[in-house]
Formats: sequence, C-alpha cells, structure tokens
Amino acid sequence: MAEATTTTRRCIGSARFGIEAHEAPIEDLPRQPSQKDGLGRMCKTHWNPYTSGLARDAKARKTAEASDAATTPAEDPAPSPAEPEPKPRRPASSPVATTEGEAE
Repeated sequence: MAEATTTTRRCIGSARFGIEAHEAPIEDLPRQPSQKDGLGRMCKTHWNPYTSGLARDAKARKTAEASDAATTPAEDPAPSPAEPEPKPRRPASSPVATTEGEAE
C-alpha cells in the first residue's frame, strides 16, 4: 500500500470575524511547532485579518473601560470633620525617683 500524502488541510476560519472555514494547501499554513503535525490551524491569508481583529477588539474594550472609569463619579473618602482632631498628648514626664542611698 502506498501512503497518500495530503495536499490540503482545513483552515478553521473564524465565525466572529466572518472568515469561513475552507480547504487550504499545506503550503499556505504556517509552521506551528507546538502542534502535533507542526502546522497551524488557520491559513496565512486569514491569520492576519484574524489577529488584527483581535487587536482591534482589545483596543476598543480598553477604551470603553477607560471611558467608563472616567464617567463614573469617584467615591469620596470619609467626609472631613469640621475641626481636625487634636493630636494625642504625651504624658507629662515624671521626676526620676531616686533611691534612699543616693539622696544626700
């Protein structure tokens, strides 16, 4: 039996970005050493629009979070009292007690 070599492979596409799954020549798939067969799951033609879309979404998400933080009123810390609290006083120093033998 002779082994049949595969000349095409399924590009998984992305429904999120409107990229249809399709058969692609193996030469169009990037090398991916971490995969069992050493090939990527998406063809080079669709990989760039896919990663650009991810970056665009991430940037929009960060911008939305920043604008939400800017429009949300900051919570005030505890209201300041009318008069500041007085500082605690140190106890008055007491005279050093001497023993009977030292006094003259």
